[in-house]
Amino acid sequence: MLNVHNLSVAFGGEYLFEEISYRLNGGDRVGLIGKNGAGKSTMLKLLSKEMPLDEGTIAVEKDIKIGFLKQDIDFEQGRTVLEESYQAFTEIKALEQKLDEINTGLAERTDYESDGYHKLMVDLNDVTHHYEILGGYNYQGDTEKVLLGLGFKREDFNKLTDTFSGGWRMRIELAKLLLQNNDVLLLDEPTNHLDIESIIWLEQFLNNYSGAVVIVSHDKMFLDNVTNRTIQISLGRIYDYNKPYTKFLSHRKEIMEQQLSAQKNQEKQIQQTERLIEKFRAKSSKASMAQSLIKKLDKIDRIEVDEEDNSVMNVRFPVSVNPGKVIAELDGISKSYGSKKVLEQINLLIERGSKTAFVGQNGQGKTTLAKIMVGELEHGGNLKIGHNVHVGYFAQNQAEYLDGSKTVLDTMIDEANEQNRSKVRDILGSFLFRGEEVDKYVKVLSGGERNRLALAKMLLQPFNVLVMDEPTNHLDIQSKNVLKQALQNFEGTLILVSHDRDFLQGLTDRVYEFKDGNIKEYLGDIDFYLEQRQVEDFRSVEKGEKKQEEKIVEKPKENDYQTQKKLKSLKNRLSGVEKRISQLEKEIAEIDHELLLDYDATIAKKGFFDGYQKKKKELETLMGDWETISHELESLG
Repeated sequence: MLNVHNLSVAFGGEYLFEEISYRLNGGDRVGLIGKNGAGKSTMLKLLSKEMPLDEGTIAVEKDIKIGFLKQDIDFEQGRTVLEESYQAFTEIKALEQKLDEINTGLAERTDYESDGYHKLMVDLNDVTHHYEILGGYNYQGDTEKVLLGLGFKREDFNKLTDTFSGGWRMRIELAKLLLQNNDVLLLDEPTNHLDIESIIWLEQFLNNYSGAVVIVSHDKMFLDNVTNRTIQISLGRIYDYNKPYTKFLSHRKEIMEQQLSAQKNQEKQIQQTERLIEKFRAKSSKASMAQSLIKKLDKIDRIEVDEEDNSVMNVRFPVSVNPGKVIAELDGISKSYGSKKVLEQINLLIERGSKTAFVGQNGQGKTTLAKIMVGELEHGGNLKIGHNVHVGYFAQNQAEYLDGSKTVLDTMIDEANEQNRSKVRDILGSFLFRGEEVDKYVKVLSGGERNRLALAKMLLQPFNVLVMDEPTNHLDIQSKNVLKQALQNFEGTLILVSHDRDFLQGLTDRVYEFKDGNIKEYLGDIDFYLEQRQVEDFRSVEKGEKKQEEKIVEKPKENDYQTQKKLKSLKNRLSGVEKRISQLEKEIAEIDHELLLDYDATIAKKGFFDGYQKKKKELETLMGDWETISHELESLG
């Protein structure tokens, strides 16, 4: 379908990539990966012909249609969501106009036996046939299916596109691409503005797509679920294997280990040959043999180990002071935008040290509640912030608050105080802004670089509560891993708004789902939340009933508030007990497995029986605790 040969691109005299070649075939779903600034988005622009070639060629088969989802889009104002989506069907819309013209002509004429009237009838038949072949009678239904899959509601269809946020407009652009029947799809970070349900829908769509897809994404789980091939751009070269992301990384590691081993063996042979050359040179009778060995040495192809760009940012969020036990208490929080109620009577207690995720479809109030909690939005109800609480807030569009006319260094110095101004360069260095890079203007930074700078700015202010709204947008996979590690080590309280399943895994101990102005609590991480939602969906299908309205966290009555607090405490205890039971069962099963493999050696270990019995006794006690707490919860309703 598409053939890339000896492609090279340079900026400022330095090559992004040099003389790279590969081929795209139908059914290829390629994950294009690499660090921020490696040239991924540039590659997509070259493939879509949005950017001219410097060196090399890109050959495309005849009649191949290429669709490109860019980060920056511009809609014509005045169109509704449906009208903009229908722009995907330019040929069908042109045929509709032609049919209208023909039908108008037929209605106006009365010379039914004339050649002109006959020609109109023939044209009507031909255009109608062509219209039918192109799917003219199905495109409106197909459009609605795709829009619903991407999270729109039917009442949104006739709203103007300029009333939607940039993220929702990106979804409309994605819908148009998916509806165009392109042979090649180029998607630049398609999941950045999608919630979890829409990402799952997109995965299913792409897995059934017959054309070629090239995806730039920093969502590991999305890449693993969708791609069957990975191309990595690293230090100007590409590494191309028919494997999804995680398997690609494992395969690359094996290859590099083999290269290193082969290189060491070759080096030993070279050193041995060099010793022989030195030995034979000293004897005239062996001079010809020495020359022969020298020629042999010159012909050896030296084994090289692939270079890896392993530079990563270094993030650590220190805690300012120890706050009180209650971080924030929300009582009857409500928020409306005009006639649209986003949040209604929300009650929430955030305790010190808790790790909380806000999830749900876009527009359901996650960001709104985060902004209310950090004091950025007016609201109804009562918000009480605890003692000694210092909040650090990373907004979803944090990078947009940066001044493009400032340099990276000036941005940090202007934010610093007398105590930490001397540490500015060290902080920038830990976020990979080193040497002359600190003198770059913010306006020339990539999306990932801007996010890194915004994160660096946060370290200049002390906090013990961290509220982060989509912090991983535009961050490369290595930087996301580093940020996740930093958040896991953060000893303060974390509230995280994110749609990135892989990033959320193991990072939070409770999930709040936002839906229809209310929230529902799930006492577990994102995997537990998804598992619970899936179970509910399957049960509804099996019963053949409409899915019951999900329970919401209702506002407790004034005289019942202590009961609500006790319920929350019991749920937390139950969650802790369940985790410890799971851990002990796993440890005991491993010991039992060791006993099966080698009984004598296992029991011979020092203190084996005491440790084994201690674990079993603790498990028995915990099972009793679990039963007691469960009964208490049932009695409280």
